[in-house]
Amino acid sequence: MQLANYVASKDPAKPSGWPELREAQAQVARTVPNCGLAVAIDIGNPSDIHPKNKQDVGKRLGLVAERLVYGRDVEDSGPTYKSMRVEDGAAVLTFDHATGLTAKGETLKGFELASDDRPFVPAEARVEGDRVIVKSEKVPHPAAVRYGWADDPGCNLYNAAGLPAVPFRTPMLKPDL
Repeated sequence: MQLANYVASKDPAKPSGWPELREAQAQVARTVPNCGLAVAIDIGNPSDIHPKNKQDVGKRLGLVAERLVYGRDVEDSGPTYKSMRVEDGAAVLTFDHATGLTAKGETLKGFELASDDRPFVPAEARVEGDRVIVKSEKVPHPAAVRYGWADDPGCNLYNAAGLPAVPFRTPMLKPDL
């Protein structure tokens, strides 16, 4: 189970290190045989480290067990970052487990964008088919994107199975020389 959303620091703009820990958990799930990851970024409690919503925690862990232990063909993951390219001043992201990409709510939240010489800033994002387009007027030449990169990020990208996207950060693209 990946760490749930929780405000561990006094200043939510300064993460406590939880985003990096979530990233490490996702890396282990990708590289260690017979290991899975159930994401809980959307069912935590900002004031209590233990999610009260045990039903969804159990369901998500159950899906991972169904696939890994019982070999069933079930969707057990939300969207996971696959690749990024830059097109017309926007970052175009692709994902695995992306069937039915959608935002829960009116607009996508939780995306940030950076250029190679500027810090990350909140960005607008939208779903286009099986891709997410991310852009910001403050970042005319995107070099990196991150999603769900805070202790309690309020992110809302899901797939058709109703599973939340795994928080991520892209590698920094090198500027054209």
